[in-house]
Amino acid sequence: MLRSGVLYFVVALMLALSAPASAQLFGSRYEPTMQEPDPGVDDTGRDAELPSEFRRTPVSYRSDYPPGTIIVNTSDRFLYLIQSGTVALRYGIGVGRDGFQWGGIHKITRKAEWPDWTPPPEMIERQPYLPRFMAGGPGNPMGAAALYIGTTVYRIHGTNAPQTIGQAVSSGCFRLVNEDVQDLYSRVPVGTKVIVQHQ
Repeated sequence: MLRSGVLYFVVALMLALSAPASAQLFGSRYEPTMQEPDPGVDDTGRDAELPSEFRRTPVSYRSDYPPGTIIVNTSDRFLYLIQSGTVALRYGIGVGRDGFQWGGIHKITRKAEWPDWTPPPEMIERQPYLPRFMAGGPGNPMGAAALYIGTTVYRIHGTNAPQTIGQAVSSGCFRLVNEDVQDLYSRVPVGTKVIVQHQ
């Protein structure tokens, strides 16, 4: 009996040591692809460092959705604004880290420029060091504009950390550099359909 107990312990220990860094014996720990910058730090001057593939550009994109539809591809880290059946505007985005990615069909229910930021209780529970409220402005993680998605807590918004575009760091929202979110904000009205593809 003692031998089988020791054997079980050794096997469990070996499994734990061989498991990926993102796994734990009791549940999962969701690691971002990079460290999320601290709120309040304005890195918008780093927009010039944005890799060319994540800059806003018209692309060939076959779609049956009507012009004006937003399609978010979380695995490729791009947001597409349909222009026609064959063309879309492509924006580079930052997406939710592992465990905070999602999919579905919604609509834009609200828009705001330079929105205030109030982290939801679930985020505060995970990251108790976050401020409970931050007024809109250059250091605000919500950036220059926000498009609110359905009745979810998620938004398409700007960012004060352009280095996170192309990364999986958020708690489920989609972020664009401020120049791009302002462009998107000017093009889409409340009621716009948002299709989030998660594979």
